[in-house]
Amino acid sequence: MAIKYVNKPDFEPGRGYSKADWDEVSGNPELTKEQLAEMRPFREVFPDLAAGMDREIAKRGRPVLEQTKKPVTIRLDPDVVDAFKAAGKGWQSRMNEALRKAAGL
Repeated sequence: MAIKYVNKPDFEPGRGYSKADWDEVSGNPELTKEQLAEMRPFREVFPDLAAGMDREIAKRGRPVLEQTKKPVTIRLDPDVVDAFKAAGKGWQSRMNEALRKAAGL
């Protein structure tokens, strides 16, 4: 019985594999009617795994901080901003620390 392949793209030479390799592994055999009838949704077959994936997805995103920073608009002298920026990456955090010291925090 010959295996029928669906949506098999053409072999392209020079891509790191031989025509024989391509013919051996490319494409997927068409599913039989019996196989299609036996198929069930992922969540039904692996409920615990699906629930774990849902929990992981829910954890994504920006972490919740205990104390969130408050965005403000403030006007500072250019030489003050330039001095903090000149010290490199993280200048806003250094400026925040300097303000905390000045406020006695």
